[in-house]
Amino acid sequence: MRLNERVLHILAIAAATLIPPILVWAPFFIRMPSFWGIKLPQEGMATIIANFDGPYYIVAAKTLYNTAALGQFEFPLPKEYYAAHFPAFPLLIRAFSPLFGYPWAMMIVTLLSSFVALMLFYLLIRQVGLKTHALWLTLVFAVFPARWLIVRSVGSPEPLFIAAVLASFYFLLRGNYWATGIAGAVAMFTKSPGILLFAALTAALAAPHIHNLFIQPTSTLRKLLPQGLPLLFIPATVLLVFAWYARAYGDFFAYFHSGDNIHLLFPPFQVFNAAQTWVGTFWLEEINWLYLFGFLGVFALIKKRQFPFAWFVGTFFASTLFVSHRDIARYILPIVPFLFIAFSDVLTSRPFRWALALLLLPIYLSALNFIIGNVTPIADWRPLL
Repeated sequence: MRLNERVLHILAIAAATLIPPILVWAPFFIRMPSFWGIKLPQEGMATIIANFDGPYYIVAAKTLYNTAALGQFEFPLPKEYYAAHFPAFPLLIRAFSPLFGYPWAMMIVTLLSSFVALMLFYLLIRQVGLKTHALWLTLVFAVFPARWLIVRSVGSPEPLFIAAVLASFYFLLRGNYWATGIAGAVAMFTKSPGILLFAALTAALAAPHIHNLFIQPTSTLRKLLPQGLPLLFIPATVLLVFAWYARAYGDFFAYFHSGDNIHLLFPPFQVFNAAQTWVGTFWLEEINWLYLFGFLGVFALIKKRQFPFAWFVGTFFASTLFVSHRDIARYILPIVPFLFIAFSDVLTSRPFRWALALLLLPIYLSALNFIIGNVTPIADWRPLL
């Protein structure tokens, strides 16, 4: 790949990182009364910054979970609630806050991590042999699905988490196991589902050697240990986070006492129970479509012999079957980049290009509609600034 072409691709990805969120922000920034019939609030960018769970991450960034400092904020939440918001995103917000202030630091971190996620997706696509379609698939991933565009347009740890997940697989395929473990640790430091990445990476490394483990256990273990040992950074990071909580809250297991934040229930498919706290509706038919693409994605990755990705998608997707929350679309976002690989034949076809062109406006309207309905009530902004 020529240098000029590489630079052009990077610039295109940078533009794809910035332009869609800016277009989402624009009606709020200029305080348009409505767009396409959707009535818009008139609080300007405060609507964007107040979107859940952005303000709670600002609280974590300002207090670092110090229980005395948490008392200055108006949110009617137990102090342990913030333990559900892992430290990586708050620490980055805090690092950028001297330059931009906490609310805008949160947005800057989201944009920067979005750019890193898109760049790593581009590199991973090239790595799996889709070089001619790498830029196109990356540009599609910049706006699709709509839930991904939404989390890129508000303060959210999802782009950072997805960037870390993509980095772990990028380095895994390159045989750099220490970098794989470090990237996995960053994912774990960002969101609790990072532990699923540990399970998937371990399975991806061990599965090809299962037969040899029974025939030549000693030599096989000697081969596997240098590869698998760096993955222990991931569970070690869990212990680090919990040790931090032990110091801040006096409770090593504060995460598990953070209130109604852990939405895993048995048996699976409790999302179809409208009586569940975080469901609350019987309008749920589209979740079956999300499940369909998840199942098909696993099978497609296996058929394409993309086994490391199949392990991750299978592990992560299986966990979402037990999630009782209306927002399944957000929970499955970490597997979306790998579904792009699974369905690359469709996503690079001419009919899909036309379909995406027709979808751009609905995606945009979906983002506006979601953002105006997902705002944290904030009477006094001063503690958050």
